[in-house]
Amino acid sequence: MEFTQTQTETQARTVRWPSPGAVLALLKPITWFPPMWAYVCGAVAAGAPIGERWYLVALGILLAGPLICGTSQAVNDWFDRHVDAINEPDRVIPSGRMPGSWGLYISIVMTVISAAVALLLGPWVFTAALFGLAFAWAYSAPPFRFKQNGWIGNGLVGFSYETLPWLTAAVAVLGQPPSWTMAGIALLYGLGAHGILTLNDFKSIRGDREMGIRSLPARYGAGTAALITCVVIAVAQLGVIVLLHYAGLAGHAIAIEALLALQLFLMVWFLRDPVRRAVIYSAAGVGLYVTGMMVAAFGLRGLAAAL
Repeated sequence: MEFTQTQTETQARTVRWPSPGAVLALLKPITWFPPMWAYVCGAVAAGAPIGERWYLVALGILLAGPLICGTSQAVNDWFDRHVDAINEPDRVIPSGRMPGSWGLYISIVMTVISAAVALLLGPWVFTAALFGLAFAWAYSAPPFRFKQNGWIGNGLVGFSYETLPWLTAAVAVLGQPPSWTMAGIALLYGLGAHGILTLNDFKSIRGDREMGIRSLPARYGAGTAALITCVVIAVAQLGVIVLLHYAGLAGHAIAIEALLALQLFLMVWFLRDPVRRAVIYSAAGVGLYVTGMMVAAFGLRGLAAAL
């Protein structure tokens, strides 16, 4: 590790300013999709006409994805730079493409910009954004650094990536808190995201153990962590199915049951070799999971219109 850090310091001295590509790599656009998708689901589920409020949806998607999620990625990479030097030395900070303390500076600037944009969307959204930003820093930065506990850290991110954007969008469109049914479904999809986030931890078991990060794979081993992951993802969707049936949305519940059945087949395959298959399962299984989110959102939209 010392050799890697020395290499990084040498590279950092030769690069004084981060390139636009390095900044984009720090913000990780590929991670923006989950909160952006959840925000769209919340706007759809609200049931109110979006035509006159299109700018609230567009600005909210920008806030949920590139701004708040981008901020969380920058914060995480800065405070994880020593772990990344072991697990992923090619990342933008340990590789030296993001020199000096620029990772920290960008994190702070992105936090301020995110709060300013949230303020444009009203007090409800501003309050939700402040919570999201606080969670982003608490997840990665001391003294909290919740990511050191796989149960708490992934739960916090799941709530921030799925539940909070969903409910925030609904409030922005409706101008008032959503129904209890919608809140319950949003919470369940945030719970299921805990399992999805655990999939990312299988690639960094060695580094997590060396740095004292108690992710579920590092804490329990790959096999047990994979089983926990699958149970959490499946149980959350079973809860959604129950709520949809209770709300009289049997057709939408059955559609999600079919999506869950396909995921169960993938889970059996994943459990046989979780370390090697986590990335492939994540790509296929998560696609089915988020499809179910939109199915539930359209069901809630129809219910709101009927009421």
